[in-house]
Amino acid sequence: MRAWHDRRVPDRVRPLVAGDAAGIARLQAANRAFLAPWDAIRPDVFYTEAGQAVEVQRMLEREAEGILAARAILDDDGLLAGVIRLNGITRGAFDSASLGYWVDRDRNGRGLASTAVAAVLDLAFGPLRLHRVQAETLRHNVRSQRVLAKNGFERIGMAPQYIRIAGEWQDHDLFQRLAH
Repeated sequence: MRAWHDRRVPDRVRPLVAGDAAGIARLQAANRAFLAPWDAIRPDVFYTEAGQAVEVQRMLEREAEGILAARAILDDDGLLAGVIRLNGITRGAFDSASLGYWVDRDRNGRGLASTAVAAVLDLAFGPLRLHRVQAETLRHNVRSQRVLAKNGFERIGMAPQYIRIAGEWQDHDLFQRLAH
């Protein structure tokens, strides 16, 4: 098992830029059915370049406010393959954030999510100086649970009807990773 701080892993993330909206829109549209069982119901505009331009701009604004960190996940060729975010960064006594990510269906199983999580943990526990990163998965999302386990997350509980996914309030397993 590779530790989250292992520097031998190639860099697979970079900060989002406004110009990523078109690529994210293409990936979201191509993966709409694949991601639907794992995501909130989205309006049709979400899957367009205009909709993603709004989403990316919001993420960039929230990052400037220090409450979010969003990164593009890159494949072996340096092409956009997904997005990973530290959401709800809270300072003070909490110094915590919630992790979320998605990867293009055609690139699943190649270790991109695991590597992206490792890189974002470096950011969280390095420059951002967070104490804790939380992640939530649907109870049956074994693949995401494996990604989290590879990166040293531990299961800390179950939250009933935690997030509305695919139009239904669904139970989630909760995981956390603490700074060392």
